[in-house]
Amino acid sequence: MKGNRPYTPVTITAKGQAALVGGHPWVYEGEVTAVGGAVADGDLVDVVGPKGAYLGTGFYNSHSRIRVRLLSRNANDKFDEAFWRRRIQYAWDYRKTVMGPADSRCCRVIFGEADQFPGLTVDRFESVLVAQVLSLGMERIKGLLFRLLLEVLRADGQEIVGVYQRNDVAIRELEGMEQNKGWFPLPGEAVPDYSSVDITENGIVYTVDFENGQKTGFFLDQKYNRRAVARIAAGHTVLDCFTHTGSFALNAARGGAKHVTAVDVSEYAVECARENARRNGLDGVMDCVCENVFDLLPRLAEQPVQYDFIILDPPAFTKSRKATENAMRGYKEINYRAMKLLPRGGYLATCSCSHFATEELFIKMLRSAAKDAGVQLRQIEARQQCADHPILWGVDETNYLKFFIFQVV
Repeated sequence: MKGNRPYTPVTITAKGQAALVGGHPWVYEGEVTAVGGAVADGDLVDVVGPKGAYLGTGFYNSHSRIRVRLLSRNANDKFDEAFWRRRIQYAWDYRKTVMGPADSRCCRVIFGEADQFPGLTVDRFESVLVAQVLSLGMERIKGLLFRLLLEVLRADGQEIVGVYQRNDVAIRELEGMEQNKGWFPLPGEAVPDYSSVDITENGIVYTVDFENGQKTGFFLDQKYNRRAVARIAAGHTVLDCFTHTGSFALNAARGGAKHVTAVDVSEYAVECARENARRNGLDGVMDCVCENVFDLLPRLAEQPVQYDFIILDPPAFTKSRKATENAMRGYKEINYRAMKLLPRGGYLATCSCSHFATEELFIKMLRSAAKDAGVQLRQIEARQQCADHPILWGVDETNYLKFFIFQVV
């Protein structure tokens, strides 16, 4: 390796080098052939190829299957406060550009590897930042990062009260970290005493429970997909499956739907959806049902046609590659049932949020479901996640959301 580098070198295989050169930022445990000195978990290391070529610098962790997470491929970078401030400013400037002033009030500010913050997610809900730290390297410097986040956003005129941590996820234990949640105490900053905040998205008001809600409290990645549903909902009778707290159903109702039925297996989620409908003045055209969608769709097939627009927004059916086959069967079941229920000329919005269910697999499943249902699909739109969840080419994990709107013809 050329030059006098300050960090312990970690030598990797030719296969590992090819992956890094192709743009992926992870070095797996089986790709490490040598560690050139003492290194503590969470330390920075220099990754080098079999012949000593410098490939990048990143966080090392012997507890993790991902042995090194790259931060930079620039041998001249110094990982000081100025470096991290530039990274945060760059991420925030990007959100302001692609989301605009209104939509950047509720958006993903940091999207892990796509923003070169491996293992860090930060969502903004108006005045609150909600962070999830999933890598040990980020855990060790999170105090600095959280302070810089507040400084950068406040310098831009954004009113931010603090950072709430949602580190209550089992994956942290794979990195040798404990689970926890709560406000992060920053020097000189008052610690807020609340756990929810009101936001407005697409003109709809929600209360985000960032302490106990799923993930960081609200799914921001479907914001523009919900708008797309609202644009074609007018006059239709809509069935929103896996509604969670009612976001697609509410957008359809606000878009002028004749009636919307929102379904979820969680009674808590259904109650939240009902409350959201009430507070937005949409409870007159929207009812909420607690039921398992896999049970509901077959039963509806025995009844007269009720719906001419069905929305399928299921949770990820697989979080591992080996479970993908079973997941695709689940996706096919609900899509087949929905296609059979819809009348000719009806509309279907369907999606998957698992990156293991690739676009190729998802399209193949949709073709098979349509064939078995005896229908043809006319594609209206093919969409992905919002631009505040950017897709970094070469990092397949950042490309996870598939969203299609069809007419059944």
